[in-house]
Amino acid sequence: MKTGVQQTVVGVAALEHDAQLMLRVREGDQASFGLLLEKYRAPVVHFLYRMVQNQAVAEELAQEVFLRVYRSRTSYEPAARFTTWLFRIATHLALNWLRDGKHERLQERLDEEGEGQTVRRDVPDRRPSAEQILLKRVRRDEIRAAIAALPAKQRAAVLMHKYQEMDYAQIAGALGCSESAVKSLLFRAYETLRARLRRLA
Repeated sequence: MKTGVQQTVVGVAALEHDAQLMLRVREGDQASFGLLLEKYRAPVVHFLYRMVQNQAVAEELAQEVFLRVYRSRTSYEPAARFTTWLFRIATHLALNWLRDGKHERLQERLDEEGEGQTVRRDVPDRRPSAEQILLKRVRRDEIRAAIAALPAKQRAAVLMHKYQEMDYAQIAGALGCSESAVKSLLFRAYETLRARLRRLA
């Protein structure tokens, strides 16, 4: 019980720290913006990559996310969690990019990049057999493909819930919908994923 309480206290402190940093940015403190950028750039890029399936586009959209955060600094109010606000901007940009159909022109390059990244990632400490590596890669690729095939809003909800560990309220804030709508999105998404990935179980 003590550990849970300690984690909660640490979590609340971190959230308050983010809001304090953003309030300092609002007052013109560039160093505080640098700290937020350093802390959240990688999670935002990772989220965007899972949304748009292209590393270069994810990097470009992430720059736009933080540019918008900085431009909005003077009107920032810590009414919602900083992460909720941040991922609302990221989700909005990703959904717009997908809606515009820009990803279709990059499909061939996406496939090439995906192959290259698969080879470079996850170098294990112990060397598994070639068969184990192949099976792990196939499983991971199938999971990613199944998530990528979800409708955009369902995909965003799953990525925030599963990979960013955001709660229903935060996801609702990021997507601009009710918590019940988020639960519905996640229910449908996980049902679809279970059906598609049943043979991997």
